[in-house]
Amino acid sequence: MDQCKDREEGVPPSKRARESQTKAQRNQPGPPPSSVSLESDESKGDGPSPAERSKMEKSVPEQLLGMFRNFGEEELKLFHFYLKNGPGGDFPTIYKCQLDNADRLKTADVMVQVYSDHVMEVARSILKKMNEGSPSAQEASSRLSEEAVQKCQFKLKFDLTAKFQCVFEGIAKAGNPTFLNQIYTELYITEGGTSEVNDEHEVRQIETASRKPHRPETTIRQEDIFKASPGRDKPIRTVLTKGVAGIGKTVLTQKYTLDWAEDKANQDIQFIFPFTFRELNVLKEEKFSLVELVHHFFTETKEAGICRFEDFQVVFIFDGLDECRLPLDFHKTTIVTDPRKSTSVDVLLINLIRGKLLPSAHLWITTRPAAANQIPPRCVVRVTEIRGFTDPQKEEYFRKRFRDEEQASRIISHIKTSRSLHIMCHIPVFCWITATVLEDVLETREGGQLPTTLTEMYIHFLVVQAKVKKVKYDGGAETDPHWSPESRKMIESLGKLAFDQLQKGNLIFYESDLTECGIDIRAASVYSGVFTQIFKEERGLYQDKVFCFIHLSVQEFLAALHAHLIFINSGLNLLEEQQTTSKKSETRDSAEKHLKKHSEKQKSVESAEKQFYQSAVNKALKSTNGHLDLFLRFLLGLSLQTNQTLLRGLLTQTRSSSQTNQETVQYMKKKLSEEGLSAEKRINLFHCLNELNDLSLVEEIQQSLRSGSLSTDKLSPAQWSALVFILLSSEKDLDVFDLKKYSASEEALLRLLPVVKASNKSLLSVCELSEKSCKDLSSVLSSLSSSLRELDLSINTLEDLGVQLLSDALKSKHCKLNTLILNGCFLSERSCEALSSVLRSQTSSLRELNLSNNNLQDSGMKLLSAAVESLQCNLKTLSLSGCLITEEGCTSLASALSSNPSHLRELDLSYNHPGDSGTKLLSAGLKNPRWRLDTLRVEPAGVQWLRPGLRKYSCQLTIDTNTVHTNLQLSDNNRKVTQVMEVQSYPDHPDRFDDSNPQLLCRNGLTGRCYWEVEWRGHVYISLSYRTIRRKGRANDCLFGYNNQSWSLSCSDKYGYSVCHNKRATSPSSSSSSSSVSNRVAVYVDCPAGTLSFYRVSSDTLIHLHTFNTTFTQTLYPGFWFNPLSPDSSVTLC
Repeated sequence: MDQCKDREEGVPPSKRARESQTKAQRNQPGPPPSSVSLESDESKGDGPSPAERSKMEKSVPEQLLGMFRNFGEEELKLFHFYLKNGPGGDFPTIYKCQLDNADRLKTADVMVQVYSDHVMEVARSILKKMNEGSPSAQEASSRLSEEAVQKCQFKLKFDLTAKFQCVFEGIAKAGNPTFLNQIYTELYITEGGTSEVNDEHEVRQIETASRKPHRPETTIRQEDIFKASPGRDKPIRTVLTKGVAGIGKTVLTQKYTLDWAEDKANQDIQFIFPFTFRELNVLKEEKFSLVELVHHFFTETKEAGICRFEDFQVVFIFDGLDECRLPLDFHKTTIVTDPRKSTSVDVLLINLIRGKLLPSAHLWITTRPAAANQIPPRCVVRVTEIRGFTDPQKEEYFRKRFRDEEQASRIISHIKTSRSLHIMCHIPVFCWITATVLEDVLETREGGQLPTTLTEMYIHFLVVQAKVKKVKYDGGAETDPHWSPESRKMIESLGKLAFDQLQKGNLIFYESDLTECGIDIRAASVYSGVFTQIFKEERGLYQDKVFCFIHLSVQEFLAALHAHLIFINSGLNLLEEQQTTSKKSETRDSAEKHLKKHSEKQKSVESAEKQFYQSAVNKALKSTNGHLDLFLRFLLGLSLQTNQTLLRGLLTQTRSSSQTNQETVQYMKKKLSEEGLSAEKRINLFHCLNELNDLSLVEEIQQSLRSGSLSTDKLSPAQWSALVFILLSSEKDLDVFDLKKYSASEEALLRLLPVVKASNKSLLSVCELSEKSCKDLSSVLSSLSSSLRELDLSINTLEDLGVQLLSDALKSKHCKLNTLILNGCFLSERSCEALSSVLRSQTSSLRELNLSNNNLQDSGMKLLSAAVESLQCNLKTLSLSGCLITEEGCTSLASALSSNPSHLRELDLSYNHPGDSGTKLLSAGLKNPRWRLDTLRVEPAGVQWLRPGLRKYSCQLTIDTNTVHTNLQLSDNNRKVTQVMEVQSYPDHPDRFDDSNPQLLCRNGLTGRCYWEVEWRGHVYISLSYRTIRRKGRANDCLFGYNNQSWSLSCSDKYGYSVCHNKRATSPSSSSSSSSVSNRVAVYVDCPAGTLSFYRVSSDTLIHLHTFNTTFTQTLYPGFWFNPLSPDSSVTLC
């Protein structure tokens, strides 16, 4: 295990936690090269029994004597013959005089003297030659091989335990060992995805991952990484595990190996060989056979003479594909099948991954996402992804790290209050950085303010490391200044290295890179919290040393610090296009000349500062993958005077202007107001504003949301961006996002698309969307980072063209949509054709499809049936209620289900006309044990439901005369109601509305789907209500729409339309309520579904006004309310 990886992904516990270890643990020394194991009850498994251990540790002479004991005199002579004439391989012969009259004991002694460590290998070689004619030799060979394997296994497990059971704070020689099993937090590993490249900056990927809802999905425990999922027949040979830097890939493989070595898991595996690509890079110019490579790194196997790994269950682990510098060319590489044939390391790896070499072996490869495509998908059986810590796992980590419950709770609470910190704690290494900083702050500044921004956190981290160096390595006191001239020079050099290598895109580098920046390599190793050698020196295998920062974010912070230092010390702007890298030959004089040349063009230092920070913003915004996002946050954070104060001693001079900071803030807000900026760039600008302590935009929108006064009609682009930022930070909104809460319009959808993409379920029903919206939604559905699983597009005019646009995205391998609802979207059989191709696609994730209330007819049903019949179709729920389907269509579907009965569980064909034969065919499927169908709805059914549109649900209303207010006059056979001034002589009745509320109810109690139309004049309220609504009094609980028992549509010649429920009034969008008032309104209610829709009727066309989505708890009754200030208002039932 390399040291840098130990720190990068294995995160040690706190000082407090270390002090709580037992005295025995504290007094144990750190592990030497490879021979001493730190044992504890928590870290060691039961291990071999004493008898097994004794057997495996038998001396070589004892093993030889055991072999010779069964030999007869002739067999011993034959063994002597081979020793004298050629034991095989390159081993020397033994002189005849040494073996003359040698008995079994002397033979063993002579062999040990001559062959030393290779004696057992020689013995096995001779036994192979003797095998054919000697049963005793065969038995001895078998026993010797078994014992050698057991001994090799024991030694390998022993060494791997010593290597992996501890993680270190710093390097192994000077660090504090901490048992991995004490602090290991189970990682969230998911199966699925592809091995393709994701070139987004990893901070963006972390931000995206932190927003993903923690839904039930295929998760894998590390010990089961090679175990096939239920229903998968193909064995798992090669696993590719993706994850951003610091997410825990190395510690995951370390834990897997440790559990095997401690006999806790996977004991069916005989050997695990963990490699890192950093180690293999050093062997780039050398040649090995696969056997030699294993012998080179795991000498136990060579000592045991194991040269045939085909006979064993073997796991090869290759950690860090993204750091591979070997030329992995899978198209032109020579095929190698013999494990004993020497070739270059890259050729070995390619043939091993392809399965040409050792096809029986298991391979586990880890990588950062950007490098995943180096291995062809055909070579990978399982792709997994480490999602990092979930919110509960973050808490678990800090509670393990801080045993003081009160301190742990305070830290967890603090992290939750800072969105930036909470997001970054998704990665374990940042949890370690955070814990390191907060522990120091809490111990050294009682009651002090904790860091709230990333810049503050990393400044504190740098200061903590400087203090550790001063006290631990320089022998200074806690109270001494922690910035010495030497440590200042070190940070300046590290900063230059970080900046130069970041510009080149390098995350690992070599001695020459350090020397170029003036870094003393030995000093760099000591400065362990920031920088260290990644290879352990004990093995003596490596000539080159490789270096890295503990995490990409640390490199980006130091790079920003370097750019900041150069600017404030010399005025040089490293971010200008002509100076993308710092030249080695550049001196302070040349920098001053450049500054002088610059100052001729600039009027003041303030304008230079303004240009410096604005050029940084511009450069970051030009990046397509966001590789400067975090760098920009740090650079702007360093401009604050408060942060520069924290670095007092490192910064010899400060330069800060509140006016410059304010100008930078305004510049970023201006950028936020510009169109065409991607959502990811907008989000990063808000993080940058946070680093500058400017939360004004976000707080303004949050205040409007809290007060319920947010009006999206008046939002500027910057305010829309703030709303997106807020919603993306809200777990509640990302679980279920309802567009109607903000604005039911296409413009709002376009603005809030990033929220749709990040949500688990998006409710976009009744939002006046068209095929244009489908084009935008397609980009979301086919996005690699989309989290969307459920999408409701009901009651929108999408039409067939919109569904065709969606279908292309639904077939994308990135689309994860399980549920699609297209109820009432004006679709025909052409949409069925598009959706049928989706259902037959191998990449489709669709499991639930709702196409109810569309004119699909039998022709559309046949197209869908063809898809259901396909074995690729995994649909579980299909809703086709009210789709004009007859017996012909149902027969087609029944036939399809007979061919593919394994998936569909729920089928809704209500409000169609399946006929007797169609009903019988489908009902028979419920009883058929081959069919998975367990829910079938065909009622109500009949020819009356074959009418297009909502009018098929028409019902005849009858006015309940016992409820009619005395200022309402009935006429036209009680089909018309008019408000009059004269009091009508109706008999008293407890159900009658009185006082100043001219209202009435109908007799019809509605329970299913119902539709009716009315003509109106003046100002009336067309309503639905529970019968329990109050009838008397002036309070709101008597008025339709002004309580939780009723819903109403206000229709006015003067004011147009508005809807009201529970005293909350809403005006329909201008597009649906514009043009001349038609004075005819339609109402459609689906009681079981909880939807109530109002339409205006124009030339027999329904124009949607508003839909309520709720849960109806009682029977509904139509009703009407007449505005008392509008006499002669009337309603006529159509």
